[in-house]
Amino acid sequence: MATVLIIGASRGLGLEFVRQYAAAGWRVLATVRNPLSGRAVSEAGGEVYLCDVGDPAAIRRLAGGLEGISFDLILHSAGLFGADQPFGAIEPSDLAEVVRVNTIAPLLTAQALVERLAPGGIFAAVSSRMGSIADNQSGGHYAYRLSKAALNMVISTLALELAPREIRVVALSPGWVRTEMGGAEAPLSPAESVTGMRGVLDRLTLAESGGFLEFDGASVPW
Repeated sequence: MATVLIIGASRGLGLEFVRQYAAAGWRVLATVRNPLSGRAVSEAGGEVYLCDVGDPAAIRRLAGGLEGISFDLILHSAGLFGADQPFGAIEPSDLAEVVRVNTIAPLLTAQALVERLAPGGIFAAVSSRMGSIADNQSGGHYAYRLSKAALNMVISTLALELAPREIRVVALSPGWVRTEMGGAEAPLSPAESVTGMRGVLDRLTLAESGGFLEFDGASVPW
């Protein structure tokens, strides 16, 4: 039985990943920040672990609690959009919080848990097309954009570090999805987005490691 660890499964895409991987017969371990969120994960077929990824000590405790478990896939889905701070009204503390969750946490998660990945396994992180420098057509949303652009660099660098172990690493763009973050006007349902991203992960080759891929498999420009 394949095993996946999903970081950030309280709702939205993370919870949908739990549902789909559990339905496909995987052993699913998933983290939530709030114990009250664990019920939905359990009902979806996941084993619940508490972890606030914004706290480096919590990530270390999670790694200790998972001792002896080997993973085929570690998927970092936790993310924070943060308050929309227009240029001229940016607060450093708010910006730093978004970077801590969206950029630093995936790196520390990989650092703490990469030894638990089976040979040929995958470390994936949910990024965003808003992290693409080439695709930025509207500006704004400084905290979210820069945190996801930096996450993409983390993924690219990890891929080089882990290539000798044949571990595949990828940044996933989920598309515009009807979640709490994406809003009701988004064209994609969580099920459609996650089904697409699972397909990308199923087909991912070592040659594509370090890439930035859309939910439909298309390459996203950096």
